[in-house]
Amino acid sequence: MNLKIRDRIFDWGKRTYIMGILNVTPDSFSDGGEFNSVEKALSQARDMLNNGVDIIDIGGESTRPHAAAVSVEEELERVIPVITKLRQESSIPISIDTTKAIVAQKAIAAGANIVNDISGATFDEEMLNTVEQLDIPLILMHIRGNPKTMQSMTDYDDVVTEVIEFLEAQVNKAIACGISKSRIIVDPGIGFAKTANQSLELLQRLDELKVLNLPMLVGVSRKSFMRPILNKDKAKDRVWGTAAACYGVIARGADILRVHDVAQIYDVCRVADAIERNFIREYTSTCEPLTKLVQTYKGTTINERSRLSKYCFSLCVS
Repeated sequence: MNLKIRDRIFDWGKRTYIMGILNVTPDSFSDGGEFNSVEKALSQARDMLNNGVDIIDIGGESTRPHAAAVSVEEELERVIPVITKLRQESSIPISIDTTKAIVAQKAIAAGANIVNDISGATFDEEMLNTVEQLDIPLILMHIRGNPKTMQSMTDYDDVVTEVIEFLEAQVNKAIACGISKSRIIVDPGIGFAKTANQSLELLQRLDELKVLNLPMLVGVSRKSFMRPILNKDKAKDRVWGTAAACYGVIARGADILRVHDVAQIYDVCRVADAIERNFIREYTSTCEPLTKLVQTYKGTTINERSRLSKYCFSLCVS
């Protein structure tokens, strides 16, 4: 099963894809305020492009625990200029991280290609119909309550079973609205309405979500379930904990990783894919010197080919 987005083919199960997080907000849990101007956001996007990102996820409303909602107007003011400018520079698939149908509609018109809805299309009753009309891929995440209330709603009998049941119900609603199953991606919602132990259990049993027979996005980047394990309060200090968690979810069937630290997780994915999927990614180019360079290195070691491939890719997208 695969999915075409713009000029990219996402061949699920072949390798792991990287979604880079671009929060254009003042209050996100890890990088709030760092990229809340168009130029800063574009600089970060270019850095992700140079490090092998597959999708850039742009969000204008923080969904950290206890975050307050923002108005439609404010969210649009944050995301639309960044999407517009990035689309002028790159053909990279762009996802809009929103729970509002009108924001999704305007973001797609500005150049985005995917809707990433952390509410699983439960916050806005128009979301599923809007996505169906736009004929675009949709990411449905598990949550209870909303960012303000979700951490008080962690009373599960079996967190994994209940996550699967929620996602199955929302997928069925999406299909009933006319959205093709081939365009739906699911996300278990690590840290959303889940304690640290529940997030760990969900990661340990992640392969049980394969029953949904859908591509799976997982977001573990810098999240607080790692705080008691690593004894690190600052989210940015959890990059190597994130790397370990990313390997774990790749081994259990994740298709897309949503991450802040693209350069580091790119290498994690390449090694994990070689081990878990027997896949070694090599880039070729229509540029004759690069093509010859790749051919020269055929038959060399895995590490040499991996380094060359990454180098060629950075030249091709720069």
